[in-house]
Amino acid sequence: MRYDITLRISYRYNTPAGAARMHLRMLPLTSSRQRLLSGLVSVDPAPDDRRDRTDFFGNAVTELAFDSAVDALDFRFSGRVRREDFETELDLSCPLDTLGTEVRQINALGAHAPHHFLGASERVRPVPEITAFARDAIDAQMSALAAVQAVSSALHETFEFDPTATDVTTDPAEAFAQKRGVCQDISHVMICALRAIGVPAGYVSGYLRTDPPEGQPRLEGGDAMHAWVRAWCGHDMGWIEIDPTNDMQVGTDHVQAAMGRDYADVAPVKGSLRISGGHTTGHSVDVVPLD
Repeated sequence: MRYDITLRISYRYNTPAGAARMHLRMLPLTSSRQRLLSGLVSVDPAPDDRRDRTDFFGNAVTELAFDSAVDALDFRFSGRVRREDFETELDLSCPLDTLGTEVRQINALGAHAPHHFLGASERVRPVPEITAFARDAIDAQMSALAAVQAVSSALHETFEFDPTATDVTTDPAEAFAQKRGVCQDISHVMICALRAIGVPAGYVSGYLRTDPPEGQPRLEGGDAMHAWVRAWCGHDMGWIEIDPTNDMQVGTDHVQAAMGRDYADVAPVKGSLRISGGHTTGHSVDVVPLD
């Protein structure tokens, strides 16, 4: 599938911000599962300094510096992506109870090494209630992939998709307690659950097709940037991606923007500024299929 994608993020400040430093992660990844055919991240007003680079996890990062006062900022990504069909039909994962041994056999510490995705991270820390939930959802004799799918299904049955229940700062414990939230919350809870049962798990931000094929239901989470989970299921299977918000294996409807340990590693806009007073923000996504 090929998609034309446009993302717009805007900020309006009640009083001008004296200075700002920001990192943008809006440009889609090029990986074995997709290719960025063309794309541009634009900024209005133009920053005093801009640097484009790649971070540890391979995400495209645009660093911005504004040294003079700004009362509004507009960020825009526009581009075309080809997404490959890669659905996994065979379960080549190891038994869940041997997954830890397979992790320990890996000596590399590169960006995709599972070791980075087992312990606590900035936004995902152990929560006893989520640990108990994960253990109740699985059978110790399951394969690693079956365990991942079981946790996804259990969360899908438990959580209600509710854009009004949480905000970008809500932690997994709070979201799990109220069983309501958006894709970010559900993905964070699933990452917490998988790590608790020994499955390396990380966070993927991206774009979701908003115009489903004829006769298929519209997926939840398509009105903004979407989020889902990647889990490492052993040497033979490696990393798989699953969307717990819609309880489905990630496929051609999903376009990767960035990946990391949790939202803190992949936030589309992250930084600091000097300001007094409040602000408003806007966010819109268009994902138009071409094939």
